[in-house]
Amino acid sequence: MWLVLAFLSAVLLGCYDSFKKEALDSNAVIPVLFLNTLFCSLIFLPFIILSTQTPLLDATPFHVPAVGWEGHRYILVKSVIVLSSWLFGYFGMKYLPLTIVGPINATRPVMVLIGALVVFGERLNLWQWIGVSLAVLSFFMLSRSGKKEGIDFKHDKWIYFVVLSAVLGAVSGLYDKYLMAPPENGGVGLDRMAVQSWYNLYQCAMMLMVLILVWWPARRHATPLHWHWSIICVSIFLSAADFIYFYALSLPGAMISIVSMVRRGSVVVSFLFGALFFHEKNLKSKIVDLALVLLGMVFLYIGSR
Repeated sequence: MWLVLAFLSAVLLGCYDSFKKEALDSNAVIPVLFLNTLFCSLIFLPFIILSTQTPLLDATPFHVPAVGWEGHRYILVKSVIVLSSWLFGYFGMKYLPLTIVGPINATRPVMVLIGALVVFGERLNLWQWIGVSLAVLSFFMLSRSGKKEGIDFKHDKWIYFVVLSAVLGAVSGLYDKYLMAPPENGGVGLDRMAVQSWYNLYQCAMMLMVLILVWWPARRHATPLHWHWSIICVSIFLSAADFIYFYALSLPGAMISIVSMVRRGSVVVSFLFGALFFHEKNLKSKIVDLALVLLGMVFLYIGSR
């Protein structure tokens, strides 16, 4: 069951990336991101209120347990990490093709493995090393594909933004493992709904400050905000994808390494959107790059079993 949910989360995440590209087209990044955090907060706020004021959600997957200040401090740190990743990722997504951004983001499991290697002292086996090598090779091949569209991976700041976003996303994945692991296993033992609900609210508050201090004073000279229905779709698909992801991890026997890697299969969905709806270029060479990323994920999967 948890593996089926992981694939469903991947599909929803691919749709999220695609709607995000649509929402950012000729649009201001900061207010779009603020609206996304606002709508995500509005989705989860009723769960918090109903959980604290009524027994209606008790014993359901939507119940949000009370968390003390100690727990909220950990969630606040997660909010900073995720929001930083989103800021860099949104700017990169706006200025780069979806068929470039997707494969770069798909290398996050590799970054998580390297992070586990450095932070937790884990050792990679032969299968995992092959997966890491294929991911690195795919990145260099993707840079060659990008040159055909005038994108220089060494000097394009938006590439660095996407890579930094992916790194921060990998950091968030490792931090999730720490947050939700039981204390006897060295974790904090926070409930998944408490983490997802509250970090959305904290992000919304932080983005409101960024909106007021950075974008609003310069709005007359900056890229304007244009409303588009895809902005709401971004929040809906992201909230659903994350909810199913966290729920899958809470099921007996779920393996976070496999769930995380399957979730990165979302690149297939976003790649198809980029090809069919955004009519992006150089698809033949990019398909080879994508195939290497997916093959690397297969080796990571075999090595993580």
